[in-house]
Amino acid sequence: MLEARAHLQLKALLAREGLERWPHHLTLCRLVGRSLRRCDHTLIRLAAGSDPSWLIGLLVPLSLAGSPVALVVGESLRQRLLQREWPRLRAAGVDLRCWEGADPAPQTHLWLLSHRELLQVWRQGTLGNRQLVIPQAELLQDLLREAMAVRIEPADWDSLRRALPLAEPSLLALHGRLGRRVLAQPRHPEHLVALAPEDEAPLRQLLALLTPLPEPWSHWLRASGPGWTSWATVDPALLHWQLHRQPLAPLAEVEGLLLGRGAVLVGELPRTSAGSGRWREGHGFGDGDLGLQAPVVVDLGDPPLADPIPLYCPVRQPLPNSPHFGDHLLDQCRRLVLAQAGLTVVLVDDPALRLGLASGLAAEFGSRVGHACTAPEANGVVCASWSWWLENQERLPLPVQVVVALLPIASLEDPLTAARVASLRRQGGDWFRGLLLPEAINRLQRGVASLRRAGGRLAVLDGRLRGRDWGGTVLAALDPWVQLSRLLPD
Repeated sequence: MLEARAHLQLKALLAREGLERWPHHLTLCRLVGRSLRRCDHTLIRLAAGSDPSWLIGLLVPLSLAGSPVALVVGESLRQRLLQREWPRLRAAGVDLRCWEGADPAPQTHLWLLSHRELLQVWRQGTLGNRQLVIPQAELLQDLLREAMAVRIEPADWDSLRRALPLAEPSLLALHGRLGRRVLAQPRHPEHLVALAPEDEAPLRQLLALLTPLPEPWSHWLRASGPGWTSWATVDPALLHWQLHRQPLAPLAEVEGLLLGRGAVLVGELPRTSAGSGRWREGHGFGDGDLGLQAPVVVDLGDPPLADPIPLYCPVRQPLPNSPHFGDHLLDQCRRLVLAQAGLTVVLVDDPALRLGLASGLAAEFGSRVGHACTAPEANGVVCASWSWWLENQERLPLPVQVVVALLPIASLEDPLTAARVASLRRQGGDWFRGLLLPEAINRLQRGVASLRRAGGRLAVLDGRLRGRDWGGTVLAALDPWVQLSRLLPD
């Protein structure tokens, strides 16, 4: 059977290398082989922060599968696969034939697809009956949303006018109207301006009467309805602006993708998100939109990630909207960084607060402090946003402490978040506990998992953790942890 052959192949590879940092390589290998042989739906949940070497256990059964398979990966995972794991397989004599791009792949090759290419070949009907293997399932919704996104650059307006010269006066008038609407808005820290449907309605009505339209305008016109939202980004130096449009629930746009085909999904998913095979909004999945049918659900833990984490979180701390919050952060961060011999990571999404905090710490500790820096000193301090840290933490040494200046709760000032919240409100749902809080907990778990491996400590300086009733939910998600009542130097 496929799983037995893959098990023996992977066992020989691991014995040859003499490295087995992740304890579930063989289990993952057999689960994937079983799913490929049976053409069923399998959901494998990894512990948040699992060692990325688990990928090799996924690739070995793919190299032996007799049926056609497509592997859907984001850019970071693609680079790891091609630059690290594929050479490992080749050195061990494992023949993994990869076919890249949207052109149909031979049946004997593993078809390596980005999320954008997956949408393209599925809509064109060239995906056929291939089984799908989707790692990084916790990021599936975000990656699909980015793949479906439409962006209108200033140059796209020029190409539209050249393609439709008779409509040039109307297009210029509509461009000027939208420009005044965008540039008249108060300055947003990240230069984002939300757009209502009525702001775009005149342009949409005009383009609906004109054919053919050049790309990306035809795509922009198709991306319509209550399931989509728009905003603009402004370049204040050049007074240029771009239009952006993305779906609120991208999985609803690919409804039926898994119907009639086998699928394996692997990701760092919370245990509450897959109970009956339906992945809920707020955890990265919609209400059964992918068509999962009676999936096999398996949890693969990681013993080092079960060690208690020392948690420093004083009971009485100011809330983020307090005028004294910035001074509180700087004072506490000074105490936390003092006499630390290893790397400290300070996480805060608010750009102004983050830059101010980095400047204050640099005044105290000098060149040890960096902003979103991937080459810190041995005892350095890196101030960064949550998204930057989640994307780059594998490129940095294991930190001795992570300082959570602000919990990773999405801001309603972000147009996409505001639109998703408004949609959930219209449906009568609890937008905070059903959407923002679960997403924040998932990011928090992934962001601090490396501390358990390094034996470091976690400091949470956001007063909401102790001052809000939902703080207990966050603390429960961090289990196991032990409280630090005082700070001691190394």
